[in-house]
Amino acid sequence: MTSSKKTRVAHYRFPKPITIADIDRNAEKRIALVSKEFRCGFDFIKKYPKSVTIFGSSMITEADPYYRKAVRFGAAVAKIGYAVVTGGGPGIMEAANRGAFKAGGASVGLNIKLPHEQRPNRYLTDAIEFHYLFSRKVMLSFAAEAYVFFPGGYGTLDEFFEIITLVQTNRIHMPIPLILFGKSFWQPMDKIIKKVLLEKNHTIGRNDAKLYCIEDDTAKILRIIQSAPIVETIPFKH
Repeated sequence: MTSSKKTRVAHYRFPKPITIADIDRNAEKRIALVSKEFRCGFDFIKKYPKSVTIFGSSMITEADPYYRKAVRFGAAVAKIGYAVVTGGGPGIMEAANRGAFKAGGASVGLNIKLPHEQRPNRYLTDAIEFHYLFSRKVMLSFAAEAYVFFPGGYGTLDEFFEIITLVQTNRIHMPIPLILFGKSFWQPMDKIIKKVLLEKNHTIGRNDAKLYCIEDDTAKILRIIQSAPIVETIPFKH
């Protein structure tokens, strides 16, 4: 070993071991932040007794047809008296908020701090920011009259499958519509669910494949939303 290599080895400093006390202090800080986010989040979303939560990709641009459809849909939801709630960021979220904003309705954003893509869009009439993705997801699924999923990526799929699992397991105990907007985008996934999960492998029940619907018709979706009960109490079972 050369002298330079010996020097580098001699000056290497191993990280200081994490102690139980360090773990306890870090856990207390995290618990306090989570508790604050839940408390503030519930207080925030309760201001909107009639709302529709809209999910979708943050990467879709104004040139995309689904962006324009989301603008029109957000406006239509606002015009029937429902607050439009999104993740507050760009893409489909911005489009839905933009429509609600232009229609003079409540345009609400539940934003998340992300280093590379997420910042509040400029069409929000009210907003709140979260540090943790999971606490934000709880708020996005709290006390809405319907959930509408536009085309999206991993995040949108994660949100869809989490909410449909809560419905399937009866943790959400009210008949809340789950609507997938865009037949050309969602029908391939629908085929996998019905052919692979239900018919071939029997990993879901027949009723589980009926917990959502796929629609392109805004007027029909609005009728579904208006026929759903208004959530006046917490929809989650303990």
